Amino acid sequence: MEYNILIVEDEVGIRETISVFMKNQGYHVYVAENGMAGLELLQKEDIHLAIVDIMMPVMDGITMTMKLRENYDIPVIFLSAKSEDIDKITGLNVGADDYVTKPFEPMELIARVNSNLRRYQQILRLKQGKKEEEQGVLLQVGDLMLNQETKEVSIRKKSVHLTSKEFKILELLMGQPGRIFSAEQIYENVWEEEAVNTDTIMVHIRKLRKKIEVDPRNPEYIKVVWGIGYKIEKM
Repeated sequence: MEYNILIVEDEVGIRETISVFMKNQGYHVYVAENGMAGLELLQKEDIHLAIVDIMMPVMDGITMTMKLRENYDIPVIFLSAKSEDIDKITGLNVGADDYVTKPFEPMELIARVNSNLRRYQQILRLKQGKKEEEQGVLLQVGDLMLNQETKEVSIRKKSVHLTSKEFKILELLMGQPGRIFSAEQIYENVWEEEAVNTDTIMVHIRKLRKKIEVDPRNPEYIKVVWGIGYKIEKM
């Protein structure tokens, strides 16, 4: 993956020096001379990390980072000629991830950039994994939602209380919208035993409809296919 680095620095010499070193590391570089220009580039380009000087005209690095944090969570490394602890604390408190004091060794800055990018990518992967996991446990058909992990069901954003068997029947049907399940298949999947008498399925379906349908006699979700079985209608 090619990373895009934003360098926000008002001193031309320092800006160009950092740019050369970042490019030599294989990074794609964008440069800005003040915080305002830096924010404009953030809106236009897909930036993965920002190196930001604190003392700049038009808009300083502190203000830029505060505004940046309203919309972006990319790593920010502050540059400053100040070395006092209070300046470092201020920078970190407004949202910076790291702090490098001028003058600095280029290789140290490169190491900080590499480290912050690795950490950022790890966080993104964790977030993506969590998102995929959440999507995997949440079933939705129209306004009907079922959470397989919390065992919660809602219809039109209103919570619905189901018995264990009702939940399992609904979960089975919602897992494959449009598929027709016979009463025997529903029984064997939910009760986990051979279907001898499936009359109970009709009773459970009737109770489910009363809980999730606006008009149980004219169901929107749970449909019967006469002579075959039941299904959740695709939406």
